Amino acid sequence: MSDTQNMATIMELGDGNTGCSSTDNLSDDLFQNDLSDSDNSLSGAQDGLGPMNNSMDPLQSPSTPPPKTKRSTFMGPRFKLIHEGETQVCRLNHTRTIVSKIMNSKYLRRWESHRVILEKNEIRSTTPIGFFETAIPYSSVEDVHVISRWDAGQKFCIRITIPDGSLLLQANNTHLRDQWLYSVQWKKHMYKYEKLLKNARRPEVLVKEIKNMIDVSLTTPIQDATVYQFPLELVSELLQRNDDFISRVAHENIIVALTPLLENNHPTQEICDFFSKHCKNSPRSSIVIELFTPVVQRILKHNMDFGKYPKLRIFVQEYIQALNCQNDGLRVVKEFVKCMHGPASACPHPRVLPNLVAVCLAAIYGFYEERKAVMQDNLASNQWDPLEWERKLLGYISMMETMASYHDWRFVLGSLLQPIPFPTDAIAHELFTSKMNAVIREIAADGHCDVHQTILSIREGKEGWFHLYCPGNIGCDDEGELWGIMLKTLIGCCCRRKRFLHGMNKMIGPVMLLALRENEAAMEVLCAMLELDIVDNNDLKMQMVTTLQSTSTGKKMYADLCERQIALRELQQKGGPKKLTLPSKSTDADLSKMLSSGSFGNLECLSLAFTQVTSACANDLIKLPSLRYLNLWSTQFGDNGLQQISEHLHKLQVLNLCETPVTDKGLWSLASLKNLRKLNLNSTSLSALTFEALKMKLPALQECDVRYTDAW
Repeated sequence: MSDTQNMATIMELGDGNTGCSSTDNLSDDLFQNDLSDSDNSLSGAQDGLGPMNNSMDPLQSPSTPPPKTKRSTFMGPRFKLIHEGETQVCRLNHTRTIVSKIMNSKYLRRWESHRVILEKNEIRSTTPIGFFETAIPYSSVEDVHVISRWDAGQKFCIRITIPDGSLLLQANNTHLRDQWLYSVQWKKHMYKYEKLLKNARRPEVLVKEIKNMIDVSLTTPIQDATVYQFPLELVSELLQRNDDFISRVAHENIIVALTPLLENNHPTQEICDFFSKHCKNSPRSSIVIELFTPVVQRILKHNMDFGKYPKLRIFVQEYIQALNCQNDGLRVVKEFVKCMHGPASACPHPRVLPNLVAVCLAAIYGFYEERKAVMQDNLASNQWDPLEWERKLLGYISMMETMASYHDWRFVLGSLLQPIPFPTDAIAHELFTSKMNAVIREIAADGHCDVHQTILSIREGKEGWFHLYCPGNIGCDDEGELWGIMLKTLIGCCCRRKRFLHGMNKMIGPVMLLALRENEAAMEVLCAMLELDIVDNNDLKMQMVTTLQSTSTGKKMYADLCERQIALRELQQKGGPKKLTLPSKSTDADLSKMLSSGSFGNLECLSLAFTQVTSACANDLIKLPSLRYLNLWSTQFGDNGLQQISEHLHKLQVLNLCETPVTDKGLWSLASLKNLRKLNLNSTSLSALTFEALKMKLPALQECDVRYTDAW
């Protein structure tokens, strides 16, 4: 009979409905006792809660890849583990003879109420009197099974067979009866395997019983954390204690046995050590790919803090190094990262990327610590293989390169790498910076502002990748090609602001060098610095102009700049209206055309309410030096435009952003408008935190409408 059929038979016998009526006579009771004894033939499946024998030799090496099919698991109802509870107890003392069965018939039985506790080593009552005067150790329990035939008043019972008799536990219903049954069986098995495995001294016995214990865990109906944690913790303790005599073959068989338990659980720290040792000693073993891959995938998807569980991270590192040892190792490592991302456009597991980056950073830091130690110890350097060291290093850099190829990962990856997290030895190492070039290139070339801004320094005095790859710095080995890509992305985005251009004062030399090499982004930076009067030194200004005029493209750009400057002077001449309102549905082009039609040096009040202007019109708004009132109600003016006008329109006193798509990102920049008196943020994405910060940083602010926002 199969395991499934056995379990179905047990459930049928356990539901109390067998198709036979109960009669109040002694022969029925005798039949019941006989049937209970016959039920013991099924108790092997009940008591073991799964197959107890394995036909495979426990020390047979899994030379072929282990099968991918999962072991059978319990498919019926699930029950919570009982630790203690109220129940009716009856004790039968007998020698298993006909006379004893008659003497213990239902007419002569009595029941006691007890609060029964299932301890680690024994079953006891909180009131040790009567039938439970002494506790029952699990070592004396011979069998536990359901009594399937009983009279109508006392039918939900289980029998615990002990050497001198039986203990009957009566529940209120079938479910509670089965809950007691499986809880007692599970506690008994925990006790049994703990004693058996801790005393095992032969590897084949150890492996066999570990497999049997795990089979029990997989097939028990009990649903509790201990069902998986107990075998994992016990095996962890055994591995620590018996590591010296566990052979390589036994090592592999224990891993095969443990794998099903790890489908929904992280390995313990000791098991991580065990797995790491296997990855290090047998990196090309089929177990690494077949069995460790799902374990590592689960760790990367669900781990929340490698700091608490460092051996989890070490195991993942060793696993990745084992992948790198396969044929065409770099490709295998990259394929693993792609597998972790998944085929969709966005990875569905938010923890995967931070965990992968944490593993890469820790591994690279460890490599350079190893290299540093070797450089300081000439003796150890004789045993150090630099080619092997480089192969491992390139494996982790290739992982980050693959991560950077996914657009949904770039922002988080760039943020994690923004304060450069690598040791000084790595930054000074030409191999490292040249290989990281591809990673930073992906981030720098991304068109999203949040992404490419991560290459800038995170704060003053803390240089970022933009500074590291600047021509003349230690990271630049490509004649400024990567830096030119960075400049192109940054100057073409919202970074074309005074703050960014002021920072370029320190890099004016590399910018002019790239401009001489006809890099258009560098020429555009020079024109922007001249246009916004960023540079104070007249000699340096002349040198910038000369640089622009040294190439045909630069000469054209400078000519366009001169025309814009002439138009700007005309625009800012005194005269023109003080108030201006554009018709609804007006666009950015309409505003630009209007402002180019005459002088607007006196314009103080501008209303663009209910027009179709966007952040692009900020390029025209910043040319109005006298502007004090700006109404942008119900427009598409967003964060980028808000950041731009905040750097230029310092005379602004009244600003209406009602029903605009601005967010906290742009609203933070309003802190630089110290003359602002009235601010309307009604129906925007303002948060309470940003609102409190703005109130502190805007001393002149008198009115602020925050209705229908999170700060309301």
